[in-house]
Amino acid sequence: MSDNFIRVAKDTEIPEGEARVYQANGTRIALCKVGGQVFAIDDTCTHDDGPLGSGLLEGHAIECPRHGACFDVRTGAVLKMPAAFPVRSYKTLIQNGEVLVDLGDQDS
Repeated sequence: MSDNFIRVAKDTEIPEGEARVYQANGTRIALCKVGGQVFAIDDTCTHDDGPLGSGLLEGHAIECPRHGACFDVRTGAVLKMPAAFPVRSYKTLIQNGEVLVDLGDQDS
């Protein structure tokens, strides 16, 4: 990763155990707060382009509201089909109450 962090949100905007969707440099990402940590993944399910940020977050698993595919918000790994491919996850930092996300190389 590039370690080029950009400000995406305030930490207080994301309730514990929930996801919120933001635009960051033209990329829709879901910020998910679990155990006081904020995790960032693409907002688009790899199965049917469903809006992951609108899905149910239980622990570190987020469920797509369309067909029930589940992903680990820490890594983007598929936890439950019908998705067969992971979603992209991003490195996050919280500094001075701001959530910073490293979108990395946008061409990969």
